[in-house]
Amino acid sequence: MKPNLHFDHFNINVSDLQRSLDFYNKALGLVKIGEIIAPDNSFIINYLGLPGQSADSFRLELTWLRDHTQPYELGENESHLAMRASGDYEQLRQYHREMGVICFENPAMGIYFIHDPDDYWIEILPPRK
Repeated sequence: MKPNLHFDHFNINVSDLQRSLDFYNKALGLVKIGEIIAPDNSFIINYLGLPGQSADSFRLELTWLRDHTQPYELGENESHLAMRASGDYEQLRQYHREMGVICFENPAMGIYFIHDPDDYWIEILPPRK
């Protein structure tokens, strides 16, 4: 049997949901496309996506846990989300530089990384040629 699957979402836990929502909207243009709130308010899940994307497209899931009050331990930060630019890559890099969110650049590979308020890394790739 060959599994018939597709990517649905990638989850990250965040310490301040509104701060993270603001970051992902400003830095990457992502918007909230869904939300789940626990009946006892113990957690809130927000799904982010690109404006106008279809309901079955890949989403970023931000999970806020009421009882998790300490910063998240991210280890060596070897896992990351990657997004590919569809417009002017250098203009986007300059925008992220001005935001102060670039945490690593690899000129040899032509890529850079930004980090969110909880220090999750996001790789920014140039447009495909």
